[in-house]
Amino acid sequence: MINNFSEEELFASGHRACAGCGEALTVRWILKAAGKNTVIVSNTGCMEVVSSPYPETAWEVPWVHAAFENGPAVASGIVEGLKKQGKKDGTNVIVIGGDGSSFDIGFQSLSGALERGHDFLYVATDNEAYMNTGVQRSSATFPYANTTTTPAGTKIPGKEKPKKLLPLIVASHGIKYTATASIANIPDLVKKVKKALTIKGPKFLHTFCPCPVGWNYPGEKTIEMAKLAIETGVTPIYEIENGELKFTQKIENRKPVEEYLKHQGRFKHLTPELIKEIQKYVDDRYNFLLGLSEKGQVFDVLY
Repeated sequence: MINNFSEEELFASGHRACAGCGEALTVRWILKAAGKNTVIVSNTGCMEVVSSPYPETAWEVPWVHAAFENGPAVASGIVEGLKKQGKKDGTNVIVIGGDGSSFDIGFQSLSGALERGHDFLYVATDNEAYMNTGVQRSSATFPYANTTTTPAGTKIPGKEKPKKLLPLIVASHGIKYTATASIANIPDLVKKVKKALTIKGPKFLHTFCPCPVGWNYPGEKTIEMAKLAIETGVTPIYEIENGELKFTQKIENRKPVEEYLKHQGRFKHLTPELIKEIQKYVDDRYNFLLGLSEKGQVFDVLY
């Protein structure tokens, strides 16, 4: 049961997202948690494309479109403008950017805004590729995934680089609150959005958003994919508050990663050897985070 959120639909139905879009579901619940008194800055990406075809909009709150690379800079200006008008207290400013604009193209702008200490929440909606431009790889793409720019073949088995650990990079900026969340655990997602919005200064939320088109699975299985990602350890669910990492959904007996991979067409080329390699990758990352959680404060806090 989810309490204390707006029952009003602030991300309206009738948008043009694909059936089963994990990002659209995530945005809906973020706005339910944030409420009406919110300004959204939306970077170029799937959500901008599906929600704002002229002259229509799915946004029932003030909304600004920013380019791939400058959402945090636009949000910084909005925050400072609201302060000058005496309207910032009680007004939430939220940036929503996909993994391309968060991990790659817009990271410089994000890093700069975090370092300056502007009071907004950045939400990275991570579907692990540049989906709206044709499923190209990003630095958030999962290892050995097939994409249009890392096609799996006889020589190269998909994307060969690991996924960038963006939440830890963000936390190293010294901000008070960084967290991960998933639509497979909506109460946790809502709680983290609401908590973040009570904290002054920059905040960051990394949300896991399965994509049925880019990952090649039936749209009705989106929540199942997100749930399996948590249960296998592919998507660790934690928060870093005041420099201390704590799991908010710790999985004691993780399922084999193959249970997650086998449902997605982007991994149909995997051999048993590659699956074994991915299992080690997932286990090593999860155990690394567990180790950080046992050390107490591991990040400096500046804001």
